[in-house]
This record gives sequence, structure tokens and C-alpha cells, in this order.
Amino acid sequence: MWTAKDIYYISDSTGILAETLGRALTCQFPAISFTEHTFPFIQTTEEAQQTLEEILRKSSGLQPVIFSTIMNPDIRDIFDHANVEFFDGFASHLSRLADCLEAIPLRVPGYTHFQEDTAMDARVEAINYCMEHDDGSKANEYDEADVIILGVSRAGKTPVSVYLATHMGIKTANFPLTDEHLSKHYLPEHIINNKVRAVGLTAIPEILHQIREKRYANSNYAKMSTCREEVRQAQQTFLKYDIPYISSTKKSIEEISAQICQELSIERTK
Repeated sequence: MWTAKDIYYISDSTGILAETLGRALTCQFPAISFTEHTFPFIQTTEEAQQTLEEILRKSSGLQPVIFSTIMNPDIRDIFDHANVEFFDGFASHLSRLADCLEAIPLRVPGYTHFQEDTAMDARVEAINYCMEHDDGSKANEYDEADVIILGVSRAGKTPVSVYLATHMGIKTANFPLTDEHLSKHYLPEHIINNKVRAVGLTAIPEILHQIREKRYANSNYAKMSTCREEVRQAQQTFLKYDIPYISSTKKSIEEISAQICQELSIERTK
């Protein structure tokens, strides 16, 4: 078994899709250390040849893995080289889908179907709302939220909120549960009035302790006893108000976001 492997994401557009595909697969092999490189906007055979030569030079014959989302077959075929492991994100799937739909695909780089202006406007609005309602700001405007994420410090509220807004077009606010709320198992009126849109985030105390210790070493805030007590009080608060909660421990932001949407029966913006 390999203990380390070079991974290359190549694309005729931004490379985001190639990265998403590759990482979704490579994360299933935690025992292997992956070194990642991305080469976006490869749109000529000359650029492709130069990129392949660089890949082969960097990897020194160690059979690197390439994930590709390049549409042009002439450019794509350059990377299907004997000294690499080549994974094409489109070829077989696009051809099969074309047969299924009895239609001819465009085969152009980037997104082939652009979002309507109204959908894009909704996405931008969600992002702006998320930024303005981070960490308990403007709680009096929670009536406008699609999701309100509650949790103790460092449970993952902000990154999940940003993901929901930027990737799914969901207007998300997040609210920190401080000692004022935890000790009394109390939630502000703006949250209680909108609790059908609220969801809690919690974490294993040991993990919370590790995260806090990195930023505020040897502080009372980072103590294991503090983390245990805050997690316990947060869960009791969620139960008191009948608010569903999700553990963020050992879960990706994507997984947590999907669980939140499932819990609250929310569909992403198209």
C-alpha cells in the first residue's frame, strides 16, 4: 500500500469541480498522505503538454494521480499518460447521460447552465445576511433567517453558516451560547420566537478542549472541565426548548450542512 501520493487536479475552468471529486474519493483513504496540486484554466494542447511535463517532473516517476474535468478530448487525452493514474470526471458519465437523454451535450468548459438572475440575487442576499448576522449580531432580524445555528464557542457555527450561505443560498444566522445563557438554560426571545428555524451544534468535550487550547492555552476557557460543562448545559438547553442538535465532531462542513437542511426540511437555492 502507498503511504503517500501526489494528487493533481486539472481543469479547463476553475478546478473546483475536479478538487471536489478528488477529495470526495481520497478522503476514504485516511492512512495515505496526499500532496495536492491544482492546475486550472488549461485550454490549449500546448498548456496541457507543459502541465503534464511539470507533473511528471515533480512526481519523479511515482505514478501520480490526476483528476480531470477537461471537456476537450484532444487536451484531455494528453493527460491520459502511461506514467500517471488518470481519472476523468466527465467522459463516461457525460456520454452515458447523452445517450440517456438522447441529446448532444455542449462540451464547453465551466458551467453549461448559468443561474438565473433571481437565483444569483438570492445567493448574494444569503451571503450578505450571513456576514451581518454572525456571532449573535442583529438578533432582532432573525425573523428573516432560514436557519439559526446555536452552540458554544468553537463548535463550528461560523464556518457552517458561511457554507450554507455561499454554497446553498440559505440565509443563516449564528448565535453563541455564553455562560449567561448556559447557566440558566436560557435563550433570548428572538430565538424562541423563531425556534422552528433553529438548530444546535455540539461537540465532544475532548475535541472542543483541543481546539480551544490551540488558541488560548492553559486558560479557564480551554479547560476540559469547562468544555464538559458547557457541552452538557448546551444540550440541556436544546432539550428544554425542543431544538434539534447535531454533533460537529469528525464531520465535514458539508455533512453538517446537509444534516441541518434535512433536520429543518430546507432545500438549497437552485
